[in-house]
Amino acid sequence: MTENLTIGERVAWYRRRRGLSQEVLAGLVGRTADWLSKAENNRIELDRLSVITSLAEALDVSLGDLLAEPTLMEWSADSGHRTVPALREALMDYKQLTPLLGSAPEDEPPALQDLRSNVSEVLDAYQASRYGFATRRLPHLLTDALAASRAYSGHERAESHALLALAYHGAAMVLGKVGESELAWIAADRGLAAAQHSGRSEVTGSLFRAVTHCLLATGRFTAAVQLVNDAAAVMQPELGTADDEYLSVYGTLFLTGAMAAARAEDRAATQTFLREADETAQRLGADANHMWTAFGPTNVAIHCVATAGELGDIQIAADLGARIDTSGMPVERRVRHSLEVARALSAWNRTDEALAVLLEAEQAAPEQVRHHYMSRELVVGWMRGTRGRPSHPVADLARRLHIVAGG
Repeated sequence: MTENLTIGERVAWYRRRRGLSQEVLAGLVGRTADWLSKAENNRIELDRLSVITSLAEALDVSLGDLLAEPTLMEWSADSGHRTVPALREALMDYKQLTPLLGSAPEDEPPALQDLRSNVSEVLDAYQASRYGFATRRLPHLLTDALAASRAYSGHERAESHALLALAYHGAAMVLGKVGESELAWIAADRGLAAAQHSGRSEVTGSLFRAVTHCLLATGRFTAAVQLVNDAAAVMQPELGTADDEYLSVYGTLFLTGAMAAARAEDRAATQTFLREADETAQRLGADANHMWTAFGPTNVAIHCVATAGELGDIQIAADLGARIDTSGMPVERRVRHSLEVARALSAWNRTDEALAVLLEAEQAAPEQVRHHYMSRELVVGWMRGTRGRPSHPVADLARRLHIVAGG
């Protein structure tokens, strides 16, 4: 209903539904009525998640309500005509709760080699921002991985639990990207339980990261910071003998923590987490993609830009962002960085440059750009800020993102 409004306009819409005056809502978030009036009328951009989250809490709505995250996945050759609902059915199948409720085991469980290949295919698709492709394959993959975890024994059972955990990890990350935060939480929770049965510390660490992302998606930034601290304490004893996979998962956990700390407006924790990630990246020695982390010095630099944007340090984000070469990164990382750079450029009224960055990102990953609140807010802002008709490139992009002028 409110997808075509700016965030400020959605705040006003929900404020009126709650029967609150501007003075009352502003007081609840420690701001002035004048500030809120400007925000609701698009004279101040609401582009920091810490501020948006405080407004969501005061209005008793979800963060996704104010971001108007679209959860409708477009049908495509990749996705077919069964998308998120089919994955929801798989996650909410009561047979997943306990083996006691499952049917008799199949004669032949899925071969672990095939299962490994299918898990890799889904996680590769996530990093390529092919969410429809991953969503189409996840229901069958989860069913197979669960069957394997119940059929095998010994070392093969541990391996199948690791693969089940990673399949849930893929589901959590994809669902988070398309705005299905509650389903993502279910997947991450199940994945963490499976990881603990695998006996593989790097897989458990990977699922800690998935849970942290779920906390971020629902605006629980302080809890996410605490989880990263707790998870790091669990992982630290094995650091002395850590291999590259373990180091990559450990370092990426701190990058996720840095984003949480920035959104909680905790500058000290943000810098602490970035330093820890940087030290781990230096120990790793180069960019890599162990355990689908895309971890290394470049990803640390990407997060320095993203955290600067979250903290409102737009000039730092614009200056540093333009200097980072992300060409060796997976598509998802490159495009997420491009969104941050476009936001920073737009905030400095360099709209043409911001638009060029966003169009290039859309060409690389149309699904990711459509589903990210930042790209939609940029386009809505450009549409509203134009006197007369918007330019053809902006209007065409708005149509592709399903943004309609007016509210």
